[in-house]
Amino acid sequence: METSKSRIVVDYEKLDAELVEQIKLVYPSGFSQHLVSFVNSKGEKVSALRFETFEKIYLIRMTTKMAEQIIIDDSDYDDEGKLKEGVREQYEEDHSDVDYLSENENYDENW
Repeated sequence: METSKSRIVVDYEKLDAELVEQIKLVYPSGFSQHLVSFVNSKGEKVSALRFETFEKIYLIRMTTKMAEQIIIDDSDYDDEGKLKEGVREQYEEDHSDVDYLSENENYDENW
């Protein structure tokens, strides 16, 4: 994937449902262990989850605590913080035409 893509910094809650489903496919065991840190335009250190599409690189703002709470509160994940198999299968079917998902680096080696 190209490096000249626009970078978007956004809160998880502001993402559309389709993008959230795709993110869950790339990070089926949650987000907290995949956060990156960067300094924003105000000089503040921020943590975020990186997700790349063909057009954009998203940096989804969240702290480790927020990342863990998102998974706890999301019914798509089981009690162990893993994306439920039936949910994963449905999202894979729904997004089978999205080529960039296979190009995202899946950091979750336990899946």
